[in-house]
Amino acid sequence: MTVPLSGIPLADHAAVYAALADAGYTDVWSSEVNGADAFTPLALAAAWQPGLRLGTAITPAFTRGPGLLAMSAAALADVAPGRFALGIGASSPVVVSDWNAVEFTEPFRRTRDVLRFLRAALRGDTVDGAFDTFAVRRFTLERPPAVPPRLLLAALRPGMLRLAAAEADGVILNWLAATDVPRAVAELGQRRAQFEVAARIFVCPTEDAGYARTLGRRMITSYLTVPAYAEFHRWLGRQEALADMWAAWAAGDRRGALAAIPDEVVDALILHGSPEQCRAQVHRYVDAGVDVPVLALLPTPEVTATDPAALATLVTRLGHDVKESA
Repeated sequence: MTVPLSGIPLADHAAVYAALADAGYTDVWSSEVNGADAFTPLALAAAWQPGLRLGTAITPAFTRGPGLLAMSAAALADVAPGRFALGIGASSPVVVSDWNAVEFTEPFRRTRDVLRFLRAALRGDTVDGAFDTFAVRRFTLERPPAVPPRLLLAALRPGMLRLAAAEADGVILNWLAATDVPRAVAELGQRRAQFEVAARIFVCPTEDAGYARTLGRRMITSYLTVPAYAEFHRWLGRQEALADMWAAWAAGDRRGALAAIPDEVVDALILHGSPEQCRAQVHRYVDAGVDVPVLALLPTPEVTATDPAALATLVTRLGHDVKESA
């Protein structure tokens, strides 16, 4: 499950983590956009539910200096030895430049360089020298973790997918349908043993299809108009299906862009229906090659964060058996 859950203060997440563990969830994964940072929710989970596996999906490669990113990862690996996976990725110009005042240049090479730096630093090496996109002078972690975290790479198109297969311990997929998974996985080629394929899957467990599609359309225009995601979906074959949305968005017609998204695109990218129906759709991702299905729970009209009992029931129904076939 993606944490923290929307609308619930971090201080109240002890009950959330307990409910997730009781429901059979094995992992909690954080994200980092403009809500909580990637590490604090996982540190709390490590303290409150030490049986859960932890992962970041993702921590941007630009917004922290290499040394600080290594320190944050090492600290979490120290409190959750063998149970933490660090997922990094390029993020986007909005997050990196507009919100964090960092120049977003050469995202592929920057992410590759950060991955290589982290591999060395987290095993306790002294890193001293120039990468293509930055230079580090004699950095050594004072507290290298006894068990270095697994390093996963967020990837959309072939170049980053192949980099993940060659140099990371796994890949993180995002914003794709179950039917898209084989195409992405094919780019990974022959992978090493224990290489993981994780995917964030948006789930709106409601039988109110109109509500789910309205919410889904808003999310799609927020994400799939970002150049990297637009190119990803062109590569996946959605040029015709999304062309009208992209044209309306570029013309400043936000309402027209929402209306131009076909129902079948929304239904492929945003899972909805009863919790049991959503669970069956998640299994399609697993059957297609996803090892770690990371659910991102969206709000529904039936259940709100102010009703903890109803929320606990929902995550139990949604999560029951969800990873059995993985």
